[in-house]
Amino acid sequence: MIKTPIGRLRIMGYFEGFSLIVLLAVAMPLKYLFDLPEAVTLVGSIHGFLFVTYCLVIAYATFVTRWKWYWPLLSLIVAFIPFGNLALDFKLKKFEEQQAS
Repeated sequence: MIKTPIGRLRIMGYFEGFSLIVLLAVAMPLKYLFDLPEAVTLVGSIHGFLFVTYCLVIAYATFVTRWKWYWPLLSLIVAFIPFGNLALDFKLKKFEEQQAS
């Protein structure tokens, strides 16, 4: 899976999506319920790095696979939706399988 540009995007999508879930479900409650703003600072920084990396991998996959305009747009939009990358992963897996055959 990591050997193809789409596979790399799928893996990076998992990391970015997981970091968003941790930020929203763990760090934000720690900040507002237990007065620990350091959790958001740490997890937010990690998530920011992963988001920028995810955007770079989207650009890489777009140029290498010569995607139509809607694939990179959809890939970017789902990054803002919790569990959105998991939904996109199913489509990317089908796309990757079609390309292989």
